[in-house]
Amino acid sequence: MDRLTTIADFAKRMALPSLTGDRLTPTQARIDVLSGLTVALALVPEAVAFAFVAGVQPMVGLYAAFIVGLITALIGGRPGMISGATGALAVVMVALVADHGVQYLFATVVLMGILQITAGVLRLGKFIRMVPHPVMLGFVNGLAIVIFLAQLEQFKVPDATGGTEWMDLPTLALMLGLVVLTMALIWLTPKLTRAIPAPLAAIGAVAVLVILLDIPVPRVGDLASLKGGLPEFAVPSVPFTWETFKIILPYSIILAAIGLIESLLTLNLVGEITNKRGGASQECVAQGVANTVTGFFGGMGGCAMIGQSMINVKSGGRTRLAGIAAALFLLSFILFASPLIEQIPLAALVGVMFMVVIGTFAWQSLRILRIIPRADAFVIILVTAVTVYEDLAIAVVVGVIVSALVYSWNAASRIHARVRNSATSPGARVYELEGPLFFGSATRFQELFDIKNDPELVIVDFMGSRVVDQSALQAIEAVAAKYAEAGKRLQLRHLTHDCHQLLSSAGQLIVDADDDPDYALAVDYDVRLGRLGSH
Repeated sequence: MDRLTTIADFAKRMALPSLTGDRLTPTQARIDVLSGLTVALALVPEAVAFAFVAGVQPMVGLYAAFIVGLITALIGGRPGMISGATGALAVVMVALVADHGVQYLFATVVLMGILQITAGVLRLGKFIRMVPHPVMLGFVNGLAIVIFLAQLEQFKVPDATGGTEWMDLPTLALMLGLVVLTMALIWLTPKLTRAIPAPLAAIGAVAVLVILLDIPVPRVGDLASLKGGLPEFAVPSVPFTWETFKIILPYSIILAAIGLIESLLTLNLVGEITNKRGGASQECVAQGVANTVTGFFGGMGGCAMIGQSMINVKSGGRTRLAGIAAALFLLSFILFASPLIEQIPLAALVGVMFMVVIGTFAWQSLRILRIIPRADAFVIILVTAVTVYEDLAIAVVVGVIVSALVYSWNAASRIHARVRNSATSPGARVYELEGPLFFGSATRFQELFDIKNDPELVIVDFMGSRVVDQSALQAIEAVAAKYAEAGKRLQLRHLTHDCHQLLSSAGQLIVDADDDPDYALAVDYDVRLGRLGSH
């Protein structure tokens, strides 16, 4: 019955949220639709580019952007977030597609989605709260740099060797001029009107200028044709064998982890802007459902996109309607409006993304680097660098590990003891511990005692300490054994209830006294009897 109740509670929490998430007024609906259009325009070149990175056809990236974007907009954990095909996932897919083909990619995406749903059901998303703030600062700074560097590819053209080279100087000058114009319009538009999102107004104005004057700069259609039909359902054409499972499982685990880390960090970032909290496990489920469905409809999978999410929230998108509109606009581009969308100059979209970079980078982190603890400054710089040169997921894991090690080192150095003679037990010496006792401080704890010169009765008072883990228990037992060898008696006092449970789980004999207080325990370790008892 308890298990059924737990499942029922989870199902209730995971129930389909309201369409909007926030109250949808006519004004907000207009803003959300226009914001969705802006996001859809920005999605096109990135979806195509990431498809090329993964080694698949452009339509595979566009279908992923549509399906993942639509499903996560409907049932995701944070209204306002935008999901689609991303570069962080595309770089992992390259080897799989090259070695086994695109059908294995679709099967991998399906399994990736199942793993993400499992993570959501197990409520593993809550562990994102373990990411320290310096890691978050490094994450946004690194991602801003990655977005910036990705846009530089739009200033290159294919060369004779099959690689790329910078555009010729006149074309490059025209591109840069249009990029600066787009950025200026985005800055200026809110000062004149808020009836239309500034990025959309800038894209529209620059596109009209380029089309009317026939300015010779690259356009969206130069990347690939956007014309296509509706995505069709198909089971991935792979052998359903153990060998196939062994091929796709490692990729699925890596993709699921990267997708969830990027999505949950984006969820936190959007939450800070929109003043929303929670939804981590729901976002895991939504990402999983989206990727599972995408794999059956010929998409390359995806996760949350911080750049497009920032465009959306900065344009005023606050409800689920914005994400839904972005996905539907993207589908309409594929089905009906590809000739028009293909005429949009890439410079306009690059200008929008450059403004996203400026808005995403945590500029205050540069100012505080010299005044925050050196360890935190190091973590910010480290996570930023690893994000740029390696991978987002690796960067976050490295940042969390380094932060945990720094915390453990600092906590380990805090343990100390005040030594005094006992007022209640004549001839006894009392060690009043201060600081946590855990694996990091266990060695230091054992060095606190002067076993040779201590009297026959030694009392260790844990009122100001806390026994945390098995290493702490082992350290206590080691000290007790040394006193036993010296023929002396050790008492442990004021152990809290959780310490009591830890000692019980270590196989020690614990006897509760009727007059034990609720806030603490007093426990003796009689080394001559080799047991724990109440005191």
